[in-house]
Amino acid sequence: MVRQTCQLLLHTNPGIPLISFIFFATVCSYSFHWYLTPVEGNISSSRVNWLNQHRRVHLLLLIIGVIGTIISAFFLLNHWHWLLTAALVTFLYSAPKIPHRSFRMLRKIALGKTIFLAFTWTYVTSILPLQIEAKEWSTAFSVFAAHRFFLIYAICILFDYRDREYDKSIGIRSLITWLSERNITILFTFSVILFVIFTIWLAALGQPLHIIIILLLPGLITAALYNYAKKNFSDILYYFILDGLMALSPLLTLFI
Repeated sequence: MVRQTCQLLLHTNPGIPLISFIFFATVCSYSFHWYLTPVEGNISSSRVNWLNQHRRVHLLLLIIGVIGTIISAFFLLNHWHWLLTAALVTFLYSAPKIPHRSFRMLRKIALGKTIFLAFTWTYVTSILPLQIEAKEWSTAFSVFAAHRFFLIYAICILFDYRDREYDKSIGIRSLITWLSERNITILFTFSVILFVIFTIWLAALGQPLHIIIILLLPGLITAALYNYAKKNFSDILYYFILDGLMALSPLLTLFI
């Protein structure tokens, strides 16, 4: 996703220090998040069951991620404020899982956690690379970031819908646990519409037609899967297909 951002908007490839930083920071973030995830409530998930039995694997990956992130950040010290922002927004998403009263209180006020997660993904894969690799910001950068945000947000809505009963059982509040079925559908539809609008806007800013079609594809597939994903909560559908849709257009861009 980072590579696609740089290829389409800067016509170059991201530097190795940036790719290394994002890789290790992602390993660190996911391992931290899942290591702290409590196995509570009624859960039927092979992923969660595996996590409960192999928590040490996440601890090992967390340590590797921290070491790799620190080494990579050393080569990007001139951009320390952008890296620090990325670290902060990533930490805050997982902070409610920390077993301390001060952090657990965040569960009750985290109504925007889905928006926050989508923003974190957008920042790391769209805004951070451009801030580091580009000389100045442009309108195309903002439109591309909005295009990616609303795709990721639509996918995150489905993840939150799947997890809403579990979130309720452990006291985590989110917009999806609060909204009715009808309003969740309206929110999802609104997100997909904005995704389409910002993607088509990129055509007016110089992106060729075949790229616009590639960028639209994952959003259209997500919309087509909406009703099915609300009834089928399998790990394959969510962690392979829906998660994979975020990387679909970058992979297709790479191949052409």
